[in-house]
Amino acid sequence: MARKVLVMGEVRDGSLRNVSFEAIAAAKTISEGGEVVGLLIGETVSSLANDLIAYGADRVVTVEDAKLKSYTSDGYAQAVLAAVDAEQPEGIVFGHTVLGKDLSPKLAAKLDAGLVSDVTALEIAGGNAVFTRPIYSGKAFEKKIVTDGIIFATIRPNNIPPLEQDTSRTGEVTSLAVNIKDLRTIIKDVVRKAAEGVDLSEAKVIIAGGRGVKSAEGFKPLQELANVLGAAVGASRGACDAEYCDYSLQIGQTGKVVTPDLYIACGISGAIQHLAGMSNSKVIVAINKDPEANIFKVADYGIVGDLFEVVPLLTEEFKKLKVHS
Repeated sequence: MARKVLVMGEVRDGSLRNVSFEAIAAAKTISEGGEVVGLLIGETVSSLANDLIAYGADRVVTVEDAKLKSYTSDGYAQAVLAAVDAEQPEGIVFGHTVLGKDLSPKLAAKLDAGLVSDVTALEIAGGNAVFTRPIYSGKAFEKKIVTDGIIFATIRPNNIPPLEQDTSRTGEVTSLAVNIKDLRTIIKDVVRKAAEGVDLSEAKVIIAGGRGVKSAEGFKPLQELANVLGAAVGASRGACDAEYCDYSLQIGQTGKVVTPDLYIACGISGAIQHLAGMSNSKVIVAINKDPEANIFKVADYGIVGDLFEVVPLLTEEFKKLKVHS
């Protein structure tokens, strides 16, 4: 059954987040040969439309307004609802990001649609889009289908591979005029607390530190390794509570949920709350002085040793590999 699927392209600092392209790949599966329509919202976003088309969107609709320069749920909800009204899609796909998690439930309620959130895999079976999502902090998985109305889903970053980029693809780009009004929230300025660098939620490699780093200074060897690997630096709640780093780096049940290709846990004991945020990583390496640490139960590779000795050695070895590659 061919379907029209609307995909939210998420813009950050003037460029599209990678999860936008992953959402297009998911939408291609859901559409079953139907049309995939990209949606871009912001002050000036039309220049990004061809990026969505190159990754598989058939055409793109833009909603541009100075009031949409910064994300607000009121403003963006008006823009998305106008696009849904104009396009009448059978499916909608968002990234399971801070924006997606905030906006999608509000939209689902207004559209009287079922929402399948935090999808990590999907397939077509019996004419239905079957979504797989984790439950019980990642200890089990459930499969869901939408039996009536719009198929609405959010896709967890780093789980559904994007399609191969094809810059020769072409598609129509149209502008949709929306009167954005009655905003209850106005963003005057955005002050970023997170360190500049690789986006933690979309990083392919993450170097994470726990209480074992002992201080804010203890994160320096982790950052050096991250710089060599092009990785992001994360932290356990214990490290954040001890004020070794900002809470924007927290990974776990009450922080960010990540699924990188490689997760290196340094000085992290492996509390269940932390495991809930990273246990689905493709490869987990644990470095800890305690051979009985819980983190080793989920690790693919374990190094029993002092992280302040092990991490610099890893950094030097990876530097050598990069020189010879």
